Parts: sequence; structure tokens; C-alpha cells
Amino acid sequence: MSNAIDRGKIEALKSMLLSLHKGESIEELKRKFKDVLETISPVEIPLVEQELVREGVSISEILRLCDLHVELIRDTLRSSLLMDVPKGHPVSLISRENEHIAKLAEALNVYAGALSKASSGEAESHLKAISNILAELRKSRLHYRKIQMLIFPYLERRGITAIPRVLWGREDQVIVKLRELSTLVEKELTHPKEYPNIAEKAMEVSREISDLIFREERILLPAVWILLSEGEWVAIHEAAKDIGYLIPIDVEWASRAKLLLPYEVNGVVTREQVESLPQEFKFAALATLAPDTYEVRSEEDLEFETGFLSKDEVEAIFRHLPIEVTYADVNDRVTFFSQSIFRKGFARTKTIIGRRLGYCHPPRLEHFVKSNVDDLKAGKS
Repeated sequence: MSNAIDRGKIEALKSMLLSLHKGESIEELKRKFKDVLETISPVEIPLVEQELVREGVSISEILRLCDLHVELIRDTLRSSLLMDVPKGHPVSLISRENEHIAKLAEALNVYAGALSKASSGEAESHLKAISNILAELRKSRLHYRKIQMLIFPYLERRGITAIPRVLWGREDQVIVKLRELSTLVEKELTHPKEYPNIAEKAMEVSREISDLIFREERILLPAVWILLSEGEWVAIHEAAKDIGYLIPIDVEWASRAKLLLPYEVNGVVTREQVESLPQEFKFAALATLAPDTYEVRSEEDLEFETGFLSKDEVEAIFRHLPIEVTYADVNDRVTFFSQSIFRKGFARTKTIIGRRLGYCHPPRLEHFVKSNVDDLKAGKS
């Protein structure tokens, strides 16, 4: 793989490192090496860095290229369809998370390269560094969870299903590999014997993470920016804050648009939207485009904070819980109880509906019942 890298790119990055060492800024370097930088994709930089490791450039020096890599990702965004994304918007925050993940993946790649040619005496320090990086990278599941649980449902509503399934598969593969690699590294720290194998696996997962970032920045995020309405982004924004971000939110995005959940969305994709989509997304999307028109809510359904259920469905859920529930209202009157087909508690009959809760127990337990009820009303657990 390294043989395919243009020698000029290696020398250019070496020159950049020398300039960084002399104190030149990232912006100065971008102007100075503009022609070369335009030929290096964000995905290609880790491969170039491996060449630098093999040629003996120190890890600390190579890691200084991480900021340059992030700048390249930003420039990719500026030249794409995302120039008008406001700060604090979910797309902006997810993209900033990609910058954070890119730095970590790049550091993993650099240390893995050093580990691959390290002596047994040097291996331990590299393994410890890799262990720390992996611990941070495993937090990226929050990043992928937001995409999988918040963005993909809106694509699926529009009948765009192939892209979410493929991306989720790749994201899940990365998370599994990070977990497995972490386990291998911890074992290696106590019983060192396979660190060249670990180095290879670490470089592989670093490349896969870089590939995911590229797909998100160049394909997924521009596409959803075109397709989703502001009301949909309001819903995503609210839910994303509950899941959490990997980076601090320094600007709060706000909108007056009405929150729209996927089931409330008309899934039709207009011709104008199709024409504006990134080419890679357009072809994959059109292959499966069939809007999901399923009506999740029926007229008889009860509306809850988290969804809709019919009376029959509610009763079926209670019957199939492995517990039984008795409910008393604010005046301590029994208004409901459930009966499980799996577990029978003490006898309950419909004659207790409306009864004082304390009177449903023998007198010797009445003060315990009252004490527990008082604690619950006071918010005590």
C-alpha cells in the first residue's frame, strides 16, 4: 500500500513538519503548500504518516500533523454543500466530533506504526499510549449512536434504507474492533508476545475510522442537510443532547420550527432535492427510493410521552410483565391493578377499585404502607 504513495507527498509533509517546528502556523502552511495539500485526501494522510514512521521521523513530530489533517477535513466541508450550516446545529456538532475522532484515529495510526518496528523494550510505552487512545476512541459509539438512532430514521421514512444499513454495519464493525483491540492491548501489557499483530490491527481500524469520517463528511452529512427540514433537525437536536456529544457545545442553536418526528414526516423526496444530492448518495438512494407511508398511530390509540398504544396493547403489556402492579391515585385510592400470566402476587379483585390503599392490607401493616406511601410522595426512594 505504501508503494502507491507519491514520493512528493512524503517530502512535502516532511517540509511541513520542519516548518511547524520553526513556528509557522497552520494557515501559513496551507498557503505555502496549497498545491500539494489539494492532492492529499484526508483518507490518504494516515498512509503517508506510516511512511514517515518507517523513515524514522519521531512520533511527537508526526502527531503535530493531526491539526493539519483536521484543517483538511474542514476545507473539505467548506467546498461542499455544508457551507451554510450554523454553529451549534447538529450537523456542525457531528462534524466537529469527526474532527475529534480523526485526531484520535491518526494518533492511533502513528503509534501503531511505531509499535510495528519497536524493540521489546520500546513496545510497552507504545502499547500504553495505544491503550489510552483506544479508551477515548471507544467513546465514539455516542457519535455513531446519534447517526443511527436520530438521523437514519428520517432517511428510512423517505425510503432510503440501503445507505443507513451499510453505514451502520461499518460503524458497528469499528466499535467491535475497537473493543477487541482494547482487550488484546490489555493482555499484551501483562503478557507481551504479539505486539506486531496488535500494530497491524490498530492500523487497520484507524483506516476504517478514517474511511467512515470521509463517508460522513462527503456523502451522508451533505445529503441529510439537503433532505431534512428544520423541524426534523429540531427533533434531532433535542434528542442528541440527551445522548451527549464528544465535544463541548460552545454555541447553542435554536429554531422556532415545530419539532417533527419521523412518523410525522412526508417522506417524498423532490426532484430538486435529488438533483442536489452528492453523486454517491444519489445513485444509492434512488435504487431503493420508496417512501415509508406507514401510519403508526390509530384513532383509538392512547398518546403517551414516548409513543402510542391501544387499550388492548396496554393490557397485553401488563399481562406479560413478570410483575404485578397496583396503582393508587393522589388521594390514596386504588384505581388500577394488573394481573401477570407469569407471576401471581397476592390476590387482587376488582372490588378493590376505589378502596383506600391502607385498607387493602391487614391493620398490623397499615402504618408500614402509610410510611412507604409518604416516602414516595416526598420523593424518597
